[in-house]
Amino acid sequence: MRGGVDINKKIRFVTSNEGKFGEAREILEGRGFEIERFDVGYPEIQSFELEEVANYGVKYLWEKFGGDLFLEDSGLFIDSLNGFPGVFSAYAFKTIGDEGILRLLSGNPDREAYFKSVISFCDEDGNSNLFSGVVRGRISEEECGKYGFGFDPIFLYGEETFAEISIEDKNKISHRRRALNDFIDWLEGR
Repeated sequence: MRGGVDINKKIRFVTSNEGKFGEAREILEGRGFEIERFDVGYPEIQSFELEEVANYGVKYLWEKFGGDLFLEDSGLFIDSLNGFPGVFSAYAFKTIGDEGILRLLSGNPDREAYFKSVISFCDEDGNSNLFSGVVRGRISEEECGKYGFGFDPIFLYGEETFAEISIEDKNKISHRRRALNDFIDWLEGR
């Protein structure tokens, strides 16, 4: 047992996103936890808060499948667009993509933005806990890089986009890494 979770039993990560799963697997397994991808759908409520969306989803999944599972919801929040796309990032990426975001910011000097990740974990007893991580940056003028996924080619962290940083290096600094570190610290301390 580690922190109330049997490390011989895999923790299920509910996601259909292979990129997210790869990041989480590297981080969790690096800290001694086994992780299993659990690709099932769940309803996403309409909310402006990632925490509400994640918590609703994990409770729904716990009622159907039991505990020791988590999901992660994340978004790109652009200051000058009042936080858009935020919780609607997946939809915005599917509909307008990186190019659409760049068009929305065309001529706008305020390109400050942040990625936020929220993890909601539900244990076998139905108790849920939230963990979050944020990384600030800005939106580039054009797409750059070959790594990552989603909005990574337009999110500048320092002088490079997340898509220009190797997956290994991104996993050291990302919003998801920060949320996963808090989650793992909590698991180990239970």
